[in-house]
Amino acid sequence: MKKLVGTFLLVALVVIYALVATTIATAKLADAPAWLHAVYFLVSGILWVFPAMAIINWMVRSNTSKFR
Repeated sequence: MKKLVGTFLLVALVVIYALVATTIATAKLADAPAWLHAVYFLVSGILWVFPAMAIINWMVRSNTSKFR
């Protein structure tokens, strides 16, 4: 069950994160030079990995391990 919930959380994370990152880029970087767009999308393209790693770690962690 954790893997099913985690999969839906990962999909939701990616969709919401992409929408937020794109909205920020269009609102704040509309007149910025191309190199700043590249840096922004490089950084924001990597940052989503950290919450995704937390979800994946939660998914694979065994429920019985805390009772040992």
